Amino acid sequence: MKRNRWFVAVALALAVAMLLSACGGGTKDAAGVVSDIEKLSGKLESYHAEGTMVLNTGQEPQTYGVVVSFQKPDYYRIALTNETNDITQIVLRNDEGVFVLTPHLNKSFRFKSDWPNNQGQAYLFETLAQSIINDDERQFAAEENAYVFDVLANYQNASLVRQKIWLSKKDYKPQRVVVTDADANEMVTVTFNSFEFDRDFEDNWFDMNRNMTSVSIQSLPVMAEEGEPAQTVESADVGIIYPGYVPEGVEERTAKEIKLGERDAVMIRYVGEYDYTLVQSKAAEERMASGSVGTVIELDLGQTVGVLFGENEQRTLMWTHGGIDYRLSTGNLPYEEMVKVAQSVFDQVGK
Repeated sequence: MKRNRWFVAVALALAVAMLLSACGGGTKDAAGVVSDIEKLSGKLESYHAEGTMVLNTGQEPQTYGVVVSFQKPDYYRIALTNETNDITQIVLRNDEGVFVLTPHLNKSFRFKSDWPNNQGQAYLFETLAQSIINDDERQFAAEENAYVFDVLANYQNASLVRQKIWLSKKDYKPQRVVVTDADANEMVTVTFNSFEFDRDFEDNWFDMNRNMTSVSIQSLPVMAEEGEPAQTVESADVGIIYPGYVPEGVEERTAKEIKLGERDAVMIRYVGEYDYTLVQSKAAEERMASGSVGTVIELDLGQTVGVLFGENEQRTLMWTHGGIDYRLSTGNLPYEEMVKVAQSVFDQVGK
């Protein structure tokens, strides 16, 4: 009798364990997790995430605070705060277009784009989910509190080739992302401090004017009323900024003073293996709009957000840094080289 009771007890214990596993109490395999992620992505309504992003794509590591908001069908608000300089830039998408906002300069730039659909971002749930779903050769592991996927990276910077993604076992909320190059060097690391699905946002959360005035930043200049002419931001005369990087086989020509609309500007021309120009002018408080199709560049420049216009024959990369507006234009300089040139102006002293 005692023996029979023992067998009954063991059988009941096994049955309970199997039931708990079937109800989600156990660890799932890769196929089960991927299936769940597909279902979750298909019914995604909104989410809000906060965390930090460390970039090792430039000469020195850069740390950003990142706040991400998404609302179906295609509203986005990405706030990137440079931890060192305490400067926030916002990438916004709403019914009016895609915006790059620089509130501390009272500067907004609107352009046409299907961002972020045309380029992945390591802090967007959709990008991470699709990377996992689309990689048939994905590597999978289960840790105590997370599922870990090692998959191909799909970013505009071709040097970013793989990424590890940690998802919570409980609800598949992303916990951490590490993007590496071909030599397994960690180039981008995103750590999520909080992540909330089905977040309700205020009615004007994705409004451009609200975002231009709601960011609290030290030393915020007096802002011009909408409709007033652009005003030059008060800043020291830093002289001409020369890039610290010039591609091999390229020569620098003498800088030339030009007019950029109503503003004084300086153009430096480079010729040789690649031909390109770099135009710089004192940043102005302004509301600009372009009918051109642009691509947001934030993971590569490191210290600021840029916008890339054009493909193949003529491309222009625009960004603002240190109170200076830059325009890098070329017909043959590769994208990776454009980024290197742009990065190399950040720590330069005017001459």
